[in-house]
Amino acid sequence: MIQFDVFKQQLLAAEPVFDQLAAAFDLTGAKIEVAELEKKSADPDFWNDLDASQKTLKRIKTLKDKQSKYDHLHAKWEDLLTLCEMAMEENDESLTDEVKTGLAEFLEKLEETRMETLLSGEYDDKNAIVSFHAGAGGTEAQDWAEMLYRMYIRWAERHGYQVKVLDYLDGEEAGMKSAEILIEGENAFGFLKGEMGIHRLVRISPYDSSGRRHTSFAAIEVMPEMGDDIKVEIRDEDLKVDTYRSSGAGGQHVNKTESAVRITHIPTGIVVACQNERSQTQNRAVAMRMLTSKLLEIKEREQYDRIEDIKGVQKKIEWGSQIRSYVFMPYTLVKDHRTGFEDGNINSVMDGNIDGFINAYLNALAADTLGKPAQE
Repeated sequence: MIQFDVFKQQLLAAEPVFDQLAAAFDLTGAKIEVAELEKKSADPDFWNDLDASQKTLKRIKTLKDKQSKYDHLHAKWEDLLTLCEMAMEENDESLTDEVKTGLAEFLEKLEETRMETLLSGEYDDKNAIVSFHAGAGGTEAQDWAEMLYRMYIRWAERHGYQVKVLDYLDGEEAGMKSAEILIEGENAFGFLKGEMGIHRLVRISPYDSSGRRHTSFAAIEVMPEMGDDIKVEIRDEDLKVDTYRSSGAGGQHVNKTESAVRITHIPTGIVVACQNERSQTQNRAVAMRMLTSKLLEIKEREQYDRIEDIKGVQKKIEWGSQIRSYVFMPYTLVKDHRTGFEDGNINSVMDGNIDGFINAYLNALAADTLGKPAQE
């Protein structure tokens, strides 16, 4: 029965986290706010302003979802604690697998929920627009960009997010030159914002007949998707709009109609493109939302004259500027150079298991903000 005692101690050690979650979610304040908003929604004039009413209902849902998530976790904790105590009292080893599995799932969900409390940025709750750009190096770099593209799609699928391919430019022989995807779901941007930067690959290239080791680079850019309610002044005369035939992954009318749209914002040089929607009008609307997201970031930083402001501090896609290295040879290791977090199971990482890196970054960011050491 020693094993059940270990399980029980793990559960009791997790109890203080509930106090942290309740404080972070401000559950007491949330209940008061929900009551006030529901009273407001019962007003006969509530639907006169459709935009305002929809925002109110969305806010109510967000607050209730936090309470529900907390209640579900706490109920799971109580159930597992009861099972442990019951097994210990009755000396029932048949419950070992059930408690062990349930405990692992509970701790994973508890940590995931705790990480959500670190997402306090203004745009953290929004969808994420993720862009991929192959560095210099031809086919090898383009293959690496596509490997990262798959990795983030797998991560999104693991977390129940929806993925939409907005633009995709095939590589010359393999892989891709660039791509842009929309990851839809709560907190997508908040979790992925730390992934922006240069990613370095070291491996024996399958495209080198001599079997030599190659180092390749690809750049990842992450932006929050802004809704139609966000307004940024964009003058028609500042836009250059090109249309072309859709191609590559996600094209709905491949080589049939010029439905794809590429928009260049002349003052900043920002280029956005979309080819996934069914019509040129729809592709233009999506591209304009992408442009709005990028221009809003510039507006927030109040430095319209610097393209770097939209993408953070831009570095060349080359040696010395990477945020993370993925080594396949002579050993296997993925290491984040900002946090020091590393994982030797590179196949798992490339299959989308990157939560360790995301959590380490968010913990470090929170610790830096609070001025105290990050949690391990």
